[in-house]
Amino acid sequence: MTPQRGPRDAAAIRLNPRVGLVVAMAAFLGVVAFFWPFVVAPGTFGSNYAPPLIFGVLLVLILCVVLSEIAEGGIDSKALAMLGVLSAVNAALRPLGAGTAGIETVFFVLVLAGRVYGPGFGFTLGCTSLFTSALITGGVGPWMPYQMFGCAFVGMLAGFLPRATGRREVLLLAVYGSLSGYLFGFLLNLSFWPFSLDPNSSIAYLPGLPFTEQWHRYLAFDVATSLGWDTGRAVTNFVCILLAGPAVLTTFRRAARKARFRAPVRFVRPGAPPPPSPDR
Repeated sequence: MTPQRGPRDAAAIRLNPRVGLVVAMAAFLGVVAFFWPFVVAPGTFGSNYAPPLIFGVLLVLILCVVLSEIAEGGIDSKALAMLGVLSAVNAALRPLGAGTAGIETVFFVLVLAGRVYGPGFGFTLGCTSLFTSALITGGVGPWMPYQMFGCAFVGMLAGFLPRATGRREVLLLAVYGSLSGYLFGFLLNLSFWPFSLDPNSSIAYLPGLPFTEQWHRYLAFDVATSLGWDTGRAVTNFVCILLAGPAVLTTFRRAARKARFRAPVRFVRPGAPPPPSPDR
């Protein structure tokens, strides 16, 4: 039986205008942090290693602000419990696939959860999943903020995908999951490209070059060093969502109906019959 997307699908985390503005600003600063080789003028910092460290700290501060804004106005105890459970699931899944030909099993849950529970939940789950798994696997380092933000983008964009039902929805999510595998690798490579190669290489970062030539160098670097790995991630996402997507979507939506995130408060007179449950 294929899952149906209906009016009961509700965002687990409310994105009010204030939180939406903060998330938009964070997304903009995150893009700047990833694309720093193209926006930082040569000689601005004393070392090639300084920009990623500075932007890494900036990303951590941005994530703290975003998560605090979300927690203040848009998340209740039921959504928080769901976030904790799925973060633990993703943290347990990640070591099962990471490190072997690009096979990573953490993204398909992130895509499906962002689809069902909304962009705010997807953004937060991307951050918490990678943070938790980094603590478990000892993967804490200057790359961690970039991984957290990359996964936050993947989960958030899943919540903005167009409406679809049945097999079309599963296929839509599978295609998106495949593309997000390439997007994640493309973004993460930007964080270390400037100091990972001999400067004399034709695909190395060279400060002062025009944007178009710098961009061509990075595209060549990404294809030469990461395309195979990213393809493994993309294929894993596509297959996992295609096979497990219907069952997981149904489970997530059933949990959302039972939890009734942000259900309205109704006052009932003493002795009056209770209002009917929406599941009846």
